[in-house]
Amino acid sequence: MTQMGFFDLSDRYASLDAKKDPLVEIDAVVPWEEFRSILDEVWRKPDAERKSRAGRKPMDTVLMFKSLVLSALYNLSDDQIEYQVRDRLSFMRFLGLSLADRVPDAKTVWLYRDALAQAGKVEELFRQFDGYLARQGYIARGGQILDASIVAVPRNHNTRDENASIKKGENPEHWENKPAKRSQKDVGARWTKKHGKSHYGYKNHVNVDRKHKLVRRYHVSDAALHDSQAVDHLLMRGNTGSGVWADAAYRFEETEAKLRARKLKSHIHRKGKRGKPLTDQAKGSNRTKSTVRVRVEHVFGAQTNDMGGTLVRSIGLVRAKARIGMKNLAYNMRRLVQLRRINPCPA
Repeated sequence: MTQMGFFDLSDRYASLDAKKDPLVEIDAVVPWEEFRSILDEVWRKPDAERKSRAGRKPMDTVLMFKSLVLSALYNLSDDQIEYQVRDRLSFMRFLGLSLADRVPDAKTVWLYRDALAQAGKVEELFRQFDGYLARQGYIARGGQILDASIVAVPRNHNTRDENASIKKGENPEHWENKPAKRSQKDVGARWTKKHGKSHYGYKNHVNVDRKHKLVRRYHVSDAALHDSQAVDHLLMRGNTGSGVWADAAYRFEETEAKLRARKLKSHIHRKGKRGKPLTDQAKGSNRTKSTVRVRVEHVFGAQTNDMGGTLVRSIGLVRAKARIGMKNLAYNMRRLVQLRRINPCPA
């Protein structure tokens, strides 16, 4: 193997630029330093509280946050993040690392994500970026589209008695003496059925604005929570449009009353009942509503197909919230790049 020359690395980066490295565009449009104050609250103690300055310095907080963004953009495990940063020049450049710099290892990535999860900071980071989007002219416009997507997790193999205890919010008795086994059990995930198939995991409930297809609100729950029960967490006042679109799963009088109370106009699909099928007029109305509602499917499609899937490899609701929240945040960053290409100067 020949020794790397002085210009070899810059030539390789130039070839990546010629292929329009997407990470370069994301790095350019995201104001990373605006996140630092939130990140430092979790990852670093104030200088006055530090007992000693001895030892190896911690990794930069923004660099670690960008590592989590990479994980969300490509649905990579922590081990894969460490390996890919070492292996891929595009990842290394995105993090601002040279060949000689220290690379965050898998354990460090896990610890930083878990610190964010336990402190509940991912939602705050999401809101911070949403505020930036608004300042750039991408305010929520055209109305709100609500939907939910199931996020799978590795399945637990429990007995019926164990599952019965978990559903009651209790730990099976024999788990108390087996902490290693207990730590591998996800007691926050639940089973649900969709289109006749069983699914195990969580749900990503989102509010997407009609104009920009950006995620404006999200709520993470176990998979068994009915879509309509997350409406209170999703509805927002800042959208310039009064319309709300959703599929028939949201069509309940309670939901309609909530919309009227907020002076919002319902475009929720109607659903037939036993012995009372939909009329042709109602079916036509649903088809018209679908032309708008379908825009939310583009969001889930991008997360599933373009961002490596949505499988969550962590255990527990708290960590699932952090991973799913990071997925929504990374999607918005990616979407901002697309919006800038379409219209560099939004009104």
